[in-house]
Amino acid sequence: MKKAPAYYILTLGCPKNQVDSEAMATLLMQKGYRAVTDARQADVLVVNTCGFLQAAQQESVAVLQELASHKKKRQILVAAGCMAERDGQKILAAVPQVDALLGTLRWPEIIPLTETLRHGKKQRPLQKMKLLGEPEQLRHAPTPRPPQLFASAYLKISDGCNASCAFCTIPSFKGKLRSHTFENILVEAEHLVKAGARELVVVAQDTTDYGRDRGETNSLARLLNAVARRTPGLAWLRLMYAYPGRITDELIQVMAETPQLLHYLDIPLQHGHPATLRRMKRPSNIQKVLQTIAKLRAAMPDIALRSTFIVGYPGETETEFQSLLDFIAEINFDKVGVFKFSPEPGTPAAALPHQIPPELQEERWHQVMALQQSISLARNQAQIGRKLMALTESHQQNSTLARTYRDAPEVDGYVILPGRLPLGQMLEVNIVDALDYDLVGQVAGP
Repeated sequence: MKKAPAYYILTLGCPKNQVDSEAMATLLMQKGYRAVTDARQADVLVVNTCGFLQAAQQESVAVLQELASHKKKRQILVAAGCMAERDGQKILAAVPQVDALLGTLRWPEIIPLTETLRHGKKQRPLQKMKLLGEPEQLRHAPTPRPPQLFASAYLKISDGCNASCAFCTIPSFKGKLRSHTFENILVEAEHLVKAGARELVVVAQDTTDYGRDRGETNSLARLLNAVARRTPGLAWLRLMYAYPGRITDELIQVMAETPQLLHYLDIPLQHGHPATLRRMKRPSNIQKVLQTIAKLRAAMPDIALRSTFIVGYPGETETEFQSLLDFIAEINFDKVGVFKFSPEPGTPAAALPHQIPPELQEERWHQVMALQQSISLARNQAQIGRKLMALTESHQQNSTLARTYRDAPEVDGYVILPGRLPLGQMLEVNIVDALDYDLVGQVAGP
């Protein structure tokens, strides 16, 4: 019997890309394709590229080149996602073995594209497309997802972004905000939970902007409340990528009062000095940020707060950098990600004067990391003696890595448990020790 055609998908970049890869995989499976983990056995190779930073683009090209170096005549190589949209010509110049480009929002076309190429028809690689008239499926149907998932799954609620951050390229290739419909998100959430997801992680370029393209206010609070009510088997609902100026009192109330909504919030702030933030074209009212965080902690005293910051932004003086250090120390974030500024071509920030030398960026990065390491250890030590629920995720030698409500997938730490425990399980654990970024626990007795 002739084997069904096989596909291999490799995802680079953020969780939003992961959702799109799962959607493409589902469409391929529905068409009769089978998944393989060895690229050499695949008929269709798909790399869902990242185009956010130059380093991410370099990684995308390197991965495509590696696959292309072993590509057989019968195989099709598709570059999908953000870099394919942002700079497809760069991909084609560096990796001529790529058969087609599939830009952002074009994932529903994976079947007609691969079928056309597999059956020998000449296909001009899809070039960068304007985000006008995106596939109707994006508007009128839930995102297709695999029938079986890990215990944690991403729930994407919108595409694109309306923010105009001076350092960011995302709106240039992902377009303006396009909120997914309320009902489609609820249907997708129900499907994910029925498929075994114990945790849903809500993602978008800016989750707190959800619904504003339709003139709706406080849509996110209503959506989260509805997801919790419609998915009775859901244990955890986690919110990521919350823009600092749009965390409303209604959202805080829903987070505090909805049992499934975790007391965890990711707020990418990017800096702590108003002048730097103004050059970034970011919200610069530091007092308002402090007030919002005070409200969050008053409503949820155990809330875990995560943020990301950029060091070495053009014009960042010693005074501005010290303000960033003071800001991080004042708020005492549980989790922090730190990035060195990357001048992305075409962004206003790339043309700003007073670019910071790489060696000074490196020095400042280490200073922030050293500060946050001490804060993280203290925040973790405060957890000793607590009894928390933990979701088992992977094995490491003779121990199990799990996550509590304080840790988002892929970006935060773990609670380390002795023994190789079943994965995908919710367990009650006692926190017995703390490391710089991780906790040590023991499964609670009956």
